[in-house]
Amino acid sequence: MLKVVVIDANAISRNLLSSVLVNGGFNVIGDANITSAGIAAMIKLQPQLVCIDLGGADDEAFARLATLREGVPKAVVFLVSAKFDAATVQTALERGVHGFIVKPFNAGNVIESIRKAILKLAHQHRQGPAQDSRA
Repeated sequence: MLKVVVIDANAISRNLLSSVLVNGGFNVIGDANITSAGIAAMIKLQPQLVCIDLGGADDEAFARLATLREGVPKAVVFLVSAKFDAATVQTALERGVHGFIVKPFNAGNVIESIRKAILKLAHQHRQGPAQDSRA
C-alpha cells in the first residue's frame, strides 16, 4: 500500500481527497496546508505519493513544488486544482509532476488516474535498463 500525503490550503478538499484515497486502497499518512511548515512536515513523512494543490500557477507556487521535489525526489506527484491551462500543465510536467487531479473530485477518476500513472512509471522503469543494455 502506497504511503500518501495530501497538501491543500482547503481543509475540506484535503479531507475529501484523503477519504477518496483511503477508500481506493491507499495509506494516507498525513495532510497539511500549503505553507512552508506544512510542506516541510509532509516531507519528513517521506511519502511515496503526494497530491498537492499549489494554490496557483505563479513563481511562488512552483517554488513550493521545487521544495517538495527536492525533499521527496522519488515520490509520485499529482497536481490538484479546479482548473488547468496548457501553460500550467506544461510547466508542471517539466518540473516533475506525474499527473493531475481535477476538482471537484470524482473518486473513480482520481483512483484511475493515479493507478495509470503508477503503472506507466513502473513500465518505464522496467524498460529503462533493457534499453541501456542494448546501447
